[in-house]
Order: sequence, then structure tokens, then C-alpha cells
Amino acid sequence: MRRLFMLAVGIALLTTSCQNLKQETKELTREMLLDKIKGGWAGQLIGCTYGGPTEFRYRSIRIPDETEITWEDGCIAWHYDQNPSLYDDLYMDLTFVGVMDRLGIDAPVDSLAMAFANAGYHLWHANQAARFNIMRGIMPPESGHWKNNPHADDIDYQIEADFAGLVSPGMPNAASEISDRVGHIMNYGDGWYGGVFVGAMYSLAFVHDDVRTIVTEALQTIPQGSLFRQCMEDVIAWHDLYPDDWKATWDMCQEKYADEVGCPEGACDPLDIDALINSAYVVMGLLYGNGDFERTMEVSTRCGQDSDCNPATAAGILGCMVGYSSIPEKWMKNLYEVEDRNFAYTDISMNRAYDMTLKLALQQIERHGGSVGESSVVLAVQRPEAVRLEQSFPGLRPTQIVEGRQIQDFDTLSFEGKGYAVRCDVKSPRHDYVAEVEVYVDGTLKETVKAPVSYHDRAQELCWEYCLEQGRHTLSLHWLNPEQDAQVNCYRTVIYGSKD
Repeated sequence: MRRLFMLAVGIALLTTSCQNLKQETKELTREMLLDKIKGGWAGQLIGCTYGGPTEFRYRSIRIPDETEITWEDGCIAWHYDQNPSLYDDLYMDLTFVGVMDRLGIDAPVDSLAMAFANAGYHLWHANQAARFNIMRGIMPPESGHWKNNPHADDIDYQIEADFAGLVSPGMPNAASEISDRVGHIMNYGDGWYGGVFVGAMYSLAFVHDDVRTIVTEALQTIPQGSLFRQCMEDVIAWHDLYPDDWKATWDMCQEKYADEVGCPEGACDPLDIDALINSAYVVMGLLYGNGDFERTMEVSTRCGQDSDCNPATAAGILGCMVGYSSIPEKWMKNLYEVEDRNFAYTDISMNRAYDMTLKLALQQIERHGGSVGESSVVLAVQRPEAVRLEQSFPGLRPTQIVEGRQIQDFDTLSFEGKGYAVRCDVKSPRHDYVAEVEVYVDGTLKETVKAPVSYHDRAQELCWEYCLEQGRHTLSLHWLNPEQDAQVNCYRTVIYGSKD
């Protein structure tokens, strides 16, 4: 009898184990799948336009309630014509979608990197630093690593990761695989986590109809022990504590997480373009918006800082969850006017983006265990898994800011610390002029930097270093090829010391 009992227990345990291992699936019609893809792109464009007029105009402060956020007829078309760089969120996404459309979902990372590095559009922060790295032969993932990229923790990949989730419906780990390749072109650590998190939220928006579930499940892709995960968990907890008061949660975020470390423009400054705090604003919009399209955008926008990108992300995730056909008509009228128009610097319109994304999503569905039929698809829904733990600028903090020096007046800067980053601008009547500058640390030549007048081809920082021994150091800059009317303005130098 004992043997029979043990055998029965074993069979029961085996059956339970097999049931637990069974792949969860979700069936969607092709129309529903396309509707959600279109909703994601539409929400992103609408949210970007909604918050565009206040982008970085409110730094470390909220947008006051009395400041009206307008939505005027023709506003999207106006930005297409007059301010196309507002949509860097979208045309950066579409650069990567375009490469994958040509070369497949496994397009080589070098092809993805070269496509955006050689594009004609203006870039900033981590993207521009990565472009500079790539053009001088530092390829991914080194192009996004914090030792090579002073903006590694900035928001750049976070605002470009929408496509990773939109082509990976119900498959957050597949989205993370894309983010591992693409996100490390320009980011590392928290900057990368912002994109991983966003990609996972989009992916899960295909299979869940509750924003809190989407947020909490997507957060499982971020490893325990990271500051990024701790921040998002705090936002969720503060929302539970203050469910009707997003400003209280904003205050808590500001007090605990608003100190910029990496970005040499934002260090010791009200500007905070770090992915950490801006992801928190996305989550606040989703949680306090609670499925309402306008409220979601308003909260994410009124949080300030990158107040076009954050509502774009939040509205894109919500648009994917509810679908294109369920976005209120108030927001769609302006969208309809531009759906056949190409974004600046691309040959891709919204309508073409919908079709390209659907094509890639169908590839992803089949390759990850789902199935594609004539009228429906079956998604093999993935349980989110944490990506690896990585941290930018470990043990560092900004300790001193030196403002406004022309290079000929820079002479020798003596400082106590273990690192520095020198922001610069180069001007000359000769558009092909390239300044050449020798960088000496403690009297030893460290590097010779070439800094073109052309912003497209130049880093925002002339030089940087984060791994000196803690102590007294000297930094000297020698301009090798000065010309009449040429200027090299070292307008901000950040000194870094040990957190200890």
C-alpha cells in the first residue's frame, strides 16, 4: 500500500510539474494584432505632440495646474512642417525597424548602428556620443558603455525601445533580446534598463488589459539589486500609499532619485535626462492615469523634464493595450492628417510603419513558438525574465563644476577626485575646420582629440575619464591648430569623486 501511495504522489507531482511548464498562449485575430500595433505607434505620436511644447522647460519642478496643455487642430501636421526634430522618438525607432525590414529580425548590430550613425538627423546626449564613437571605430556594445559614453544612463534608448515591444507581442524576453543588441549601441546600466522596461511593457500590453499588471510584470525584466528596479518599485508603493495624489509621489521621487550622476550637462543642475527619473514619470502616468488616455498623458507631461518623450511612451503603451480603434476620437483627428506623410529623414510614414511592424511581429510570433494563421495568430506568451545586472559610473558622484573657459585660458586645472568630463563647442568660419587638442593628465599625454565644427560629427564632450585613482590630479588642454576666428569653448567641466 505504501508503494502505491508513493507512486500516486509521484504521478500527481509530475502532473503538476508538467502543467506548470505548459506554455501560456493567447489567440488574437490578425485585425486585433494590427489594431494594437497601430495603437502603440499612434499613442506615441500623439503623446509626443501633446508634451512637445513643454519639453525640458520644467526642470526639477512640476508643470503647474494653471498652465494649460493645449491640443489644437492641425498640431501634428504643424510639427511635421515646422519642428520635425520633435519626433526623434519615432524616426529613431523607425531607423531600426527599417533595417530589420530589409535584413530580418536578426539584423547585425553593426548594420543597425551604422544606419543611425550615418543618418542626417540631429542627435543629442547618449545617441550623439554613440554616433561619435561609431564614426571613430568604437562599435557596440562599447559605443554605449559608460567608460566611452558620458551619457550612458540618459533616456535615449528608453525613448526608442517602443519598436522592440511592438514587434514582440506577448514576448517580453524576445523584446529584451532586441534591446540587448540595440540598446547597447548608445546606453548601459540604467540607460539600458529604461529601454528594456519600456519594450517589456509594450510587449505585455498585447496580452493584458490592466496597466498595473503591465507595469509590475514588465518590471520583472529588471534585475533585483539595481537602482532602476528599486525606483520603479518605490513608485508603485507610493502610488498605493497616495492613490489619488500623483504630486505626493512626484515629491518622493524628487527627494530620493533626482540627482543626475552621468550626464555632464545635468550633473549638479536642475536638468535631469537620466532614464531613471523619466521612467518613473512614465510609470506615474500609467498608474495615475488608470487607463484614461488624456489623464495618462497629462500626469506624465506635468511631471516635467523630458515632457514629450514620457507621455509618448505612456500613451504608446496604453494605445497598444486598448488598440488604435479605441483611442478617443479627440486625439485621432490630427493623426489622420499625417498618416501617409514620411517622417523627416526617413522614407517611412505611419501607415508604412504599421505594415512593417506587423511583418516583423509575425516573424517573431513564429520563431518563438507561436503560430500564424490566415485570420488569427496564437502568441506563446513568455514569463518575464530579468536581464543581467550592470551599473554605470559605479562609486562616482559629481563634486565640482568649472564653468566657462575658452581653451586658450584653460591652462592647467588642478582637482581632487577620480574623473572629469569637459563639455565643449567648436566654432569657425571654415565649416570643415577640425580642432586638434592634446589632453594631458598629471603631465602625461592621454589622447589627441579631433573636434570638428560640424556638430553631426562631434561629441558633446571634448574629453572624459572616470577611472583615475582618487586623489589630486591635473588636467591640461593644448590646442594644436588654432586659426583666426576659430574657437574651442570648454564651457562646462564636471569633476567626479568617490561616493565614499
